[in-house]
Amino acid sequence: MGEQRPGLRAARPAAAVQVMGVVNVTPDSFSDGGRWFDAESAIAHGIELVAQGADLVDVGGESTRPGASRVEPDEELRRVVPVIRGLTERGIRVSVDTMRAATALAAVEAGAEIINDVSAGLADEGMARVAAETGARYVAMHWRGHSDRMDSLAEYDDVAAEVRDELSARVDALVAVGVDADRIILDPGLGFAKRGEQNWQLLGRLDVLAGLGLPILVGASRKRFLGAMLPAEASVVERDLPTAVVSVLSAQSGAWGVRVHDVVGTRRALDVLGAWQSGRRG
Repeated sequence: MGEQRPGLRAARPAAAVQVMGVVNVTPDSFSDGGRWFDAESAIAHGIELVAQGADLVDVGGESTRPGASRVEPDEELRRVVPVIRGLTERGIRVSVDTMRAATALAAVEAGAEIINDVSAGLADEGMARVAAETGARYVAMHWRGHSDRMDSLAEYDDVAAEVRDELSARVDALVAVGVDADRIILDPGLGFAKRGEQNWQLLGRLDVLAGLGLPILVGASRKRFLGAMLPAEASVVERDLPTAVVSVLSAQSGAWGVRVHDVVGTRRALDVLGAWQSGRRG
């Protein structure tokens, strides 16, 4: 990317942090698999998330949980396109969670404004071209391999610096194909080829990634490293409180947005942060 722009070290106003609500149109998501698998239920859930305070809804048709197998391309399209169209027709802002260029293109044509690619273009060489030609905003997440082998790739000497450098290389590659750098959002890829302590090291040093001068999306919601803090018998939903805390701390560290399942808890936590910030200004 050449010379780095100054990092985003100041806390963003809580109201400015984008809350991305998750709609998994899958039978096997680790957190809510099968609950919103049909289009009608998924659309209703997306509408509910916006009513709860989500700024946009992230629709995905393929699970990226550890060990998950790939979904056939036609099946992914069948799952997500009707949901995206149904939400955008109601005026709801939508991102599509996909690693496939064909799905991303169909999603943008159906109204999605953001392509959320957990592989940052590495899983499908056509993805960068779709992002460039459509002009959609593009989330480039740090990624080292597919879900069936990513746990074996979690080797780092300095996880924050290496994630920064690997994402910087991806940004350079995207820009070389024609993607507008000002439309790229970075995601540190919590839980993807990261062990528990490495996730905390990334969160504690978001300023390193922010040094690239691009917006940052934090997706910690309900992930394993949060579950490790809870009793063994705790349900996945019990990870929502730690998620809300991470969302607030991420906002204080300058994050552009947070991707969450529990919009209500996150929005309340950000409201508290907003009140705290206004008290300091008052």
